[in-house]
Amino acid sequence: MTPSPHRMPGALFDAVAAGAGGAEALRFLARAEHSRRLACAYAVTAAARETGGQVAEEAARAWELLAAATRADPGATAAVLTHPAAGPTLFGLLTRLTGRQEQDRQALRALLGRYTALAAAATVRAGLAARVEWPVEGAWVALPSLGRAHFPAARRGGQAVLRVDTSGRALLSLTGRSPGDPPVPVPASPYRSEGRWHGAYLLETLAPGTPLLLDVLDQPGFPNAVLRPDGLDADEIHHWVTAAREACELLRADHPDLYEELAAGPRQLVPLTGTGQGTVSGSSAETFGCVAMSRPTTATGFAATMTHEMQHNKFSALLHLFDLLEPGPERFYAPWRPDPRPLLGLFHGAYAHLGVACFWARRGETEPDPGLRTEAHVQFARWRSAAREATLVTLGSGRLTPLGRRVADRMLHTLDGLCRLPVPAAARHRAEATARAHHAAWRERNGNPERTLSA
Repeated sequence: MTPSPHRMPGALFDAVAAGAGGAEALRFLARAEHSRRLACAYAVTAAARETGGQVAEEAARAWELLAAATRADPGATAAVLTHPAAGPTLFGLLTRLTGRQEQDRQALRALLGRYTALAAAATVRAGLAARVEWPVEGAWVALPSLGRAHFPAARRGGQAVLRVDTSGRALLSLTGRSPGDPPVPVPASPYRSEGRWHGAYLLETLAPGTPLLLDVLDQPGFPNAVLRPDGLDADEIHHWVTAAREACELLRADHPDLYEELAAGPRQLVPLTGTGQGTVSGSSAETFGCVAMSRPTTATGFAATMTHEMQHNKFSALLHLFDLLEPGPERFYAPWRPDPRPLLGLFHGAYAHLGVACFWARRGETEPDPGLRTEAHVQFARWRSAAREATLVTLGSGRLTPLGRRVADRMLHTLDGLCRLPVPAAARHRAEATARAHHAAWRERNGNPERTLSA
């Protein structure tokens, strides 16, 4: 298995830098992320070889399984390595293996078990006859991208055992299991729950073969993630399905460019616990294609949140390909945060809010309800100005690489165009008042926002 080199056409780079890119850009970035994960899996295997002993043996077995699954069905391995759980698993393990601290062999073996689980999932997807064994961390055993099995009588120190026969039928069991924990069949469909097997929920089919899923990550990597491996109740699932389908219909009808990006690949949502302060959302650099968000209240809010976080997904993937800025100790005022932000966070946020501004600009044109249309105008005026302000600060930081400046210049070009669009005076005044209030509260909490702060 060899990661592919990736050369991004200049026109495509500029389209992404301007805040868009379309399906072509999302597919390109997804391919690059797949290669990056594959390279990381190899790096994990090489680092484990240097560690030696059982750590090296287990990593080598996982790599051999991935290679065999790839030979049998390359798409099977790609589906597993591009699953959101694979990123934190592989990069977390690589960090642990290459760190300078004294290695805890038992903890390393547990982490390596997650690597083996990735390889086991690829084996199932490829229909490859095999027997795979790895340490169990609890009563739930995950096969990333497929689902997880429940073994209520699991004991610490046990081993999960996956058996795939020559027909492709897969059974998951535990060593030393009690009579109450018989083997669990792994369904052929990854979006199915049956008995002690729990799969992700299919909220919507974005395009043929492109699902929008709701699930907790196999190894949750988001603060406040809903930890319900046994699944959500029927009412909660119905709420998410209804909100997702209404949001997708809104995007298809009124925001076709945004929908095209969303539908360019599988997407996974991770539910967050509510905070009582409106919608909370987040994304991670290592979980491309994944968005964490609290229970949506409206289809429009759902669509706006997906837009925001997909922008973060794009920017993170771009940063994996290109050096856009030099790190520094300074902290800056961000018009959407209560705390000082490093330049990377400011750049990230400006890019995300550029996308949000474009979303609200279109809502102001297409929203049929007068009250909601007015609110869309306010949101548009607020976030176009905020994103432009942050982009100008980023450009003036002196820490952008030539490619980073190229990105920020194209962002500014888009934002200048948005700022020339007419907005009703009342909506503009409300947006300006909100911005001033945020600025004043930030200054009271953190000091003078006109100057960078020492870290």
